[in-house]
Amino acid sequence: MSPYKRSFIELALEARALTFGEFTLKSGRVSPYFFNASAFSTGAQLQTLGRCYRDAIVNQGLEFDGLFGPAYKGIPLASAVAVAFAEDGQD
Repeated sequence: MSPYKRSFIELALEARALTFGEFTLKSGRVSPYFFNASAFSTGAQLQTLGRCYRDAIVNQGLEFDGLFGPAYKGIPLASAVAVAFAEDGQD
């Protein structure tokens, strides 16, 4: 498993963003897990999250001109990814 994937899973579990159980989704379907992105609530968690997404983009070899984060949870995610790219000199 790639280091960024392992880091993402560890972060999701540590932040309790990924929980296991029986969850009824908005669609009415039942799921054995639930992912709550709003559980990432500290600067350090957002920094790690941004780096994980950056590494996933780089690993896929994707070319892009910009990042888009749909409202509402996607906006801070795109911002965290942009900061992670800036840390590597790709502003």
